[in-house]
Amino acid sequence: MLDSPSKFRDSTEMNIDPFSDILKLTRAESLVTGGFTAGGRWALRFPAPDKIKFFAILRGQCWVLLEGETQPILFSTGDVGLLSAKRAFVLASDPEVEPIDAMSVFFGPGKPHAPIGEGNDVEHIGGHVLLNPTSGKLLTHVLPPWIHVPANSPQATSFRWLLDQLVQERLQYQPGSQLVSTQLAQLLFVQILRAHLQNNDALPAGWLRVLGDRRLSPALQLMHGEPARAWHLDELAKACAMSRTVFAQHFRETAGMTPIAYLTQWRMRLAEQALSEAGEQVAEVAQSLGYASVSAFSNAFKRETGLSPKAWRQTAISAPGT
Repeated sequence: MLDSPSKFRDSTEMNIDPFSDILKLTRAESLVTGGFTAGGRWALRFPAPDKIKFFAILRGQCWVLLEGETQPILFSTGDVGLLSAKRAFVLASDPEVEPIDAMSVFFGPGKPHAPIGEGNDVEHIGGHVLLNPTSGKLLTHVLPPWIHVPANSPQATSFRWLLDQLVQERLQYQPGSQLVSTQLAQLLFVQILRAHLQNNDALPAGWLRVLGDRRLSPALQLMHGEPARAWHLDELAKACAMSRTVFAQHFRETAGMTPIAYLTQWRMRLAEQALSEAGEQVAEVAQSLGYASVSAFSNAFKRETGLSPKAWRQTAISAPGT
């Protein structure tokens, strides 16, 4: 059944977290996959990833050369990076060093961590984020190509603790280490996104920017808490302590759409989730999202996705990874 907030929670009794809602919908799952130590002059070329990648420099510093960017980026101890673009990249002690193929260094089972060059001046740890191929587009379409969070950022304390714990789990091999490492990696991913949201004014209008806007948070909580309700602009504006006109203008500037368009898009994302699961009838999905009839829901769904609910379900169920 559709996990509709209107069925399973009351927005007056619980704290609604729209950002968590979206992460759950995308089924984001972070995994630490390996790392390396390096010294001397070295450079590794990595192919364009098919998943979101994250990495951190635990010790030392290295340069990151990202395909499509003209300037290399220096990463130092405690810096964390996230790459969402499908671009090849190079990690190097010096941008002038000719890189070798990273895939020739790390491979096969049992070689998640490898020594590079001479010495251990640099220590790196990395992983990737798995997303649902359909709902995951909510993130991949709004993230910048890459995010660099320096060690001196306001989130530095959280990052330092997470990285220290990840290292300990990898070194000690205690019972449950794999699960703990996965949970720590998930926290690291969320912290990277939080750090990115802190720079709210520099973000383009869209999902991420509106989620980071504290002034609009009450309206988002209402819409996410009860997506089936026919919310009126006056109600949402009042919750944000704004006039109707100011609220509508600020929401559009921040989200790139009207509040009602946002609500409709969120309903459609919930509908996609439900339709991708066998057993959920179209009529049930329509009713749980506040539509008076199947035809009204089907028309709204087709306007948003280009497919009827039944056609979308057939496509989603047959797609790999769903």
